[in-house]
Amino acid sequence: MKKILFLCSQNKLRSPTAEAIFCDVDGWDVRSAGLNSGAQVYISSEDVEWAEYIFVMEQRHNKKLKQQFREHIKDQKIICLGIPDNYKFMDERLIEILNNKIPNYLN
Repeated sequence: MKKILFLCSQNKLRSPTAEAIFCDVDGWDVRSAGLNSGAQVYISSEDVEWAEYIFVMEQRHNKKLKQQFREHIKDQKIICLGIPDNYKFMDERLIEILNNKIPNYLN
Protein backbone atom coordinates (compact mmCIF):
# COMPACT_ATOMS: atom_id res chain seq x y z
CA MET A 1 0.00 0.00 0.00
CA LYS A 2 1.46 3.34 -1.07
CA LYS A 3 0.86 6.07 1.52
CA ILE A 4 0.33 9.38 -0.26
CA LEU A 5 -0.12 12.83 1.26
CA PHE A 6 -1.28 15.81 -0.83
CA LEU A 7 -0.53 19.28 0.50
CA CYS A 8 -1.60 22.78 -0.41
CA SER A 9 -2.11 25.96 1.62
CA GLN A 10 -5.64 25.74 2.99
CA ASN A 11 -6.72 22.17 2.12
CA LYS A 12 -9.82 23.56 0.43
CA LEU A 13 -9.23 23.22 -3.32
CA ARG A 14 -6.18 21.48 -4.78
CA SER A 15 -5.14 18.87 -2.22
CA PRO A 16 -8.72 17.75 -1.39
CA THR A 17 -9.37 17.41 -5.12
CA ALA A 18 -6.32 15.15 -5.40
CA GLU A 19 -7.48 13.12 -2.39
CA ALA A 20 -10.98 12.79 -3.86
CA ILE A 21 -9.87 11.57 -7.27
CA PHE A 22 -7.23 9.12 -6.00
CA CYS A 23 -8.88 7.78 -2.83
CA ASP A 24 -10.29 4.71 -4.57
CA VAL A 25 -7.13 3.64 -6.41
CA ASP A 26 -6.19 0.09 -5.43
CA GLY A 27 -2.97 -0.01 -3.46
CA TRP A 28 -3.03 3.71 -2.59
CA ASP A 29 -3.83 5.09 0.87
CA VAL A 30 -4.43 8.82 0.39
CA ARG A 31 -4.71 11.84 2.68
CA SER A 32 -4.66 15.60 2.21
CA ALA A 33 -3.87 18.53 4.45
CA GLY A 34 -2.98 22.20 4.43
CA LEU A 35 0.16 23.96 5.57
CA ASN A 36 -1.46 27.21 6.74
CA SER A 37 -2.85 27.60 10.25
CA GLY A 38 -6.40 28.19 8.97
CA ALA A 39 -6.46 25.03 6.83
CA GLN A 40 -9.57 22.83 6.73
CA VAL A 41 -7.34 19.93 7.80
CA TYR A 42 -4.03 21.18 9.18
CA ILE A 43 -0.99 19.00 8.58
CA SER A 44 0.41 17.14 11.57
CA SER A 45 3.74 15.51 12.28
CA GLU A 46 1.87 12.19 12.22
CA ASP A 47 0.77 12.88 8.62
CA VAL A 48 4.35 13.55 7.58
CA GLU A 49 5.72 10.45 9.33
CA TRP A 50 2.91 8.30 7.90
CA ALA A 51 3.49 9.29 4.28
CA GLU A 52 5.83 7.64 1.81
CA TYR A 53 5.06 10.18 -0.92
CA ILE A 54 4.30 13.83 -0.23
CA PHE A 55 2.98 15.88 -3.12
CA VAL A 56 3.08 19.66 -2.68
CA MET A 57 1.33 21.95 -5.11
CA GLU A 58 3.91 24.77 -5.16
CA GLN A 59 7.58 25.22 -4.33
CA ARG A 60 6.68 27.45 -1.37
CA HIS A 61 4.80 24.49 0.13
CA ASN A 62 7.95 22.39 -0.17
CA LYS A 63 9.93 25.06 1.65
CA LYS A 64 7.32 25.46 4.39
CA LEU A 65 7.03 21.69 4.85
CA LYS A 66 10.79 21.34 5.29
CA GLN A 67 10.96 24.30 7.69
CA GLN A 68 8.09 23.17 9.91
CA PHE A 69 8.59 19.39 9.85
CA ARG A 70 12.32 18.93 9.21
CA GLU A 71 12.74 16.44 12.07
CA HIS A 72 9.84 14.31 10.80
CA ILE A 73 11.05 14.00 7.22
CA LYS A 74 13.07 10.84 6.76
CA ASP A 75 12.79 8.80 3.56
CA GLN A 76 9.62 10.34 2.16
CA LYS A 77 9.70 11.31 -1.48
CA ILE A 78 8.64 14.96 -1.72
CA ILE A 79 7.42 16.00 -5.14
CA CYS A 80 6.45 19.52 -6.21
CA LEU A 81 3.68 19.45 -8.82
CA GLY A 82 3.92 23.10 -9.81
CA ILE A 83 0.16 23.65 -9.71
CA PRO A 84 -0.78 27.27 -8.92
CA ASP A 85 -3.81 28.24 -6.83
CA ASN A 86 -5.96 28.94 -9.91
CA TYR A 87 -8.53 26.16 -9.60
CA LYS A 88 -11.78 25.45 -7.81
CA PHE A 89 -12.46 22.20 -5.95
CA MET A 90 -12.94 19.38 -8.50
CA ASP A 91 -12.17 21.73 -11.42
CA GLU A 92 -12.03 19.66 -14.61
CA ARG A 93 -8.69 21.14 -15.68
CA LEU A 94 -7.19 20.48 -12.22
CA ILE A 95 -8.38 16.87 -12.36
CA GLU A 96 -6.80 16.48 -15.80
CA ILE A 97 -3.48 17.91 -14.57
CA LEU A 98 -3.45 15.65 -11.50
CA ASN A 99 -4.34 12.56 -13.55
CA ASN A 100 -1.51 13.38 -15.97
CA LYS A 101 1.14 14.01 -13.30
CA ILE A 102 0.58 11.82 -10.24
CA PRO A 103 0.71 8.31 -11.78
CA ASN A 104 4.07 9.11 -13.39
CA TYR A 105 5.65 9.35 -9.93
CA LEU A 106 4.01 6.24 -8.49
CA ASN A 107 4.05 3.63 -11.25
